[in-house]
Amino acid sequence: MAKPTSYDLTDAEKRDLIQLIQQGKALPEKYRFMLFEDKREVELVWNGKSRDVCTTVLPFQSLEHVDEPRKNAPEIQGSLFDTRGRQLKGWTNKLIWGDNKLILSSLKSGALRRQIEDAGGLKLIYIDPPFDVGADFSMDIEIGGETFHKEPNLLEQIAYRDTWGRGADSFISMIYERLILMRDLLAEDGSIYVHCDWRVSSYMRLALEEVFGKDNFRNQVIWKRTGARSGTVGFNIIDDSILFFSRSDRLTWNTQYVPYSQDYLDDFFRYRDKTGRRYRLTILSAPGKRTGSSGEPWRGVNPTQKGRHWAFPKYMRPKLTDPATENLQTALDELNTASYVMPH
Repeated sequence: MAKPTSYDLTDAEKRDLIQLIQQGKALPEKYRFMLFEDKREVELVWNGKSRDVCTTVLPFQSLEHVDEPRKNAPEIQGSLFDTRGRQLKGWTNKLIWGDNKLILSSLKSGALRRQIEDAGGLKLIYIDPPFDVGADFSMDIEIGGETFHKEPNLLEQIAYRDTWGRGADSFISMIYERLILMRDLLAEDGSIYVHCDWRVSSYMRLALEEVFGKDNFRNQVIWKRTGARSGTVGFNIIDDSILFFSRSDRLTWNTQYVPYSQDYLDDFFRYRDKTGRRYRLTILSAPGKRTGSSGEPWRGVNPTQKGRHWAFPKYMRPKLTDPATENLQTALDELNTASYVMPH
């Protein structure tokens, strides 16, 4: 039989706790760590916080197919949909309309979950949630020279009330439950990017760390969305944040390469070898520690005497045609520079 847990509480504290419980009142925060095991060092707490997650499953109804262009219609973005033709079934090529909490819950617990997992799971999620801007969705519209004031409709009022009606509390409650659903849908090697601004970025970072784990925070991308403006007091807010988290330590990362511009090639890779490949000239020495083969004299030049060492290891040094060459510059000129740096 397991030994009962003992708590280091005074008699006065025990009486206070019993009285609070009998009155149905919340216990002081300090007792949470004294009475319950909790290894989290930092946590975001808000009024009404709950780890309950929506489990509703709703059927998806097709309203329109847009994976095939209409006749005489302008060309749509080719990479947005699968180009193999119309797909009437399955979970790919779908634009889903509705409350994203119900959609995520239906994807997680519904019939499409098995198809998603069989395909390897969701590898990437990007969300751009509404910021806590305090807007009321009313606007002035000009029609025929007259200005009309549009009040928010019922749907906008409900969405605004549920998202920002109680300030940051309701906003974080809204996003927290959805982040849990998205985490459960992500593959083990998947990742998520969350776009936010200065109003909620600090809250969002802590919420993401709680859901995905602080060790799975990968980076914060700063997006400069506008230029600095004059005439304001203090520094202008000119950027947003994109928080990058992974599902686990098995992150899939595919480095992307794009061709260099012609101007860049002309400026930095101005030389060509006999086969027509481009290259540029570079210095074969660099400052730093002179250890190993890179600190040894080469072709009559001792890098230690000038405080520099060879930037390339021995196996990458060029093979010169004249072993008797004593002058480094002459040797480099002999190969029209021996140090090739090729563009990607």
